Amino acid sequence: MKPFRGIPASDVHSANIREEMDLHGYVMIRNLLSSEDLNPLLRDITEVLRDAGWLNPNSNPIERVANAVVACADGDPAYKITRDKVFSLQSFHALPHHVLLQKVMKLLVGEQLLIHPKSEARLIFPNFERGVIQAHQDHTSVAGDEETFTAWIALHDCLPVQGPLRILDGSHRFGLQPTAGQTGYIPPGTERGEDWTGGEINAGDVLFFHSLTVHEAIPNRSHRLRISLDCRFKSYKRTVNPGALVFTGSGTRSWESTYANWTSDEVKYYWTKLPLRLKPSKFELVELAQTAESPEMRARYVRILERLVC
Repeated sequence: MKPFRGIPASDVHSANIREEMDLHGYVMIRNLLSSEDLNPLLRDITEVLRDAGWLNPNSNPIERVANAVVACADGDPAYKITRDKVFSLQSFHALPHHVLLQKVMKLLVGEQLLIHPKSEARLIFPNFERGVIQAHQDHTSVAGDEETFTAWIALHDCLPVQGPLRILDGSHRFGLQPTAGQTGYIPPGTERGEDWTGGEINAGDVLFFHSLTVHEAIPNRSHRLRISLDCRFKSYKRTVNPGALVFTGSGTRSWESTYANWTSDEVKYYWTKLPLRLKPSKFELVELAQTAESPEMRARYVRILERLVC
């Protein structure tokens, strides 16, 4: 595996960020953020994990020592409950708006920047095979316009033993690659690209990559939970999938419940102030709610229409 092509934060202005992304499908910027930027959110998340019983009660929560007895992963009810509590943190939504993240993304997409409101927390238990994130492309789940970018941010130093991401260099140039059934994962050995690229990702480093870039997590073989964020960005001059702005499932998640305990209105519903071009449009959503092939998809389009605040 080749090491990441790292760019120091001090060289961001002189480096051709767009050229790097076009050629390799990713840009690794070292030391872009500081511990002061990350620690408030890390403390908030570890408090949620402590209260959920996910951390060893005999250790300092900030050390993230896992309670292996309660190990779970995305798709499990226990994981969903805790992930939703993390998602409701005001500090969780504030970080993607950091001025330095916006600065880099505007070098890629221009001044018309949309920060996707539904960032993802990745809470990865160690030595739990079902929780290992295998090779995939973000566009498979995010959909919408392909010119969407992810910023992967570990909130702590992430040595290879703790399961950071690795990138398949140049894989974005091969379009959307076939997956194994409904898993969203690309079968091992079938990924198209050049060399796998990876290595240590420290707190403050930010890994930016294209929605078609193939990536996967190295298994977490430590004794600590790995805590990271997927923050997504695009130009609002390009079309926006309305599903990225609402909760499309049949559960009770809503922006109102997310914002319930916030002390500031600063980033609430910020996308409603932007001249977004929805695809499908509201008119098309009305038609899809009546004509989509399955009852499940028709119900999904109805929910999007009902919950769309734009």
